[in-house]
Amino acid sequence: MQFVPTLPLSPDELLTTTRTVRRRLDLTRPVPMELVRECLEIALQAPSGSNRQGWHFVLVTDPMLRAEIGLLYQRAVRAYLDSESSAGRLFADDPARAAVQRRVTESVEWLGDRMGQVPVLLVPCLRLSGGGELTAGNQAGLWGSVLPAVWSYMLAARARGLGTAWTTLHLVYEAEVAELLGLPEEVRQAALVPTAWYTGEGFRPATRQPLDEVLHVDRW
Repeated sequence: MQFVPTLPLSPDELLTTTRTVRRRLDLTRPVPMELVRECLEIALQAPSGSNRQGWHFVLVTDPMLRAEIGLLYQRAVRAYLDSESSAGRLFADDPARAAVQRRVTESVEWLGDRMGQVPVLLVPCLRLSGGGELTAGNQAGLWGSVLPAVWSYMLAARARGLGTAWTTLHLVYEAEVAELLGLPEEVRQAALVPTAWYTGEGFRPATRQPLDEVLHVDRW
């Protein structure tokens, strides 16, 4: 039984309009736990390597915990914005793309200052064998066992009027966040996904590179 009706979106519309939401997250409206659980129930249907299902999901709703994580995230964001790899420094020689990158930078900074105020923070994790050490080799297979589930969660949230954003900058302080959340040593974090009702109108597809610029058939 659904907690709230889903939006009338076709599969293609859902996939092409699920955007990273930063500025339009509603920081004042509580998000019911039942609704987040509903989205996570859908996420659990995602594929997992060898059907291992080693995923775990930590929902952070306590205001003090959110504030502490928010401060760590803010610190990481400020360092990122000062770095050469920040979004605002990319594609500087392309006026059209540079304008988009500036807007991305502004929204990253906005969320960086407010992450701790977002009603729900989702921290998707993987429980690893070997004490939590990341081994060399097939990292794609490893993280591929949790990332599809997180994307399913984000799609389910979008269909229910919630906004989300895939962020990983907090991983600079992964150990500190792990201590705050009481994570076992063998558990590693994959992302930090702020979740809130979104404000404003709906979303539309983003401008992307033409397919033929990134498509390779048979060989590069």
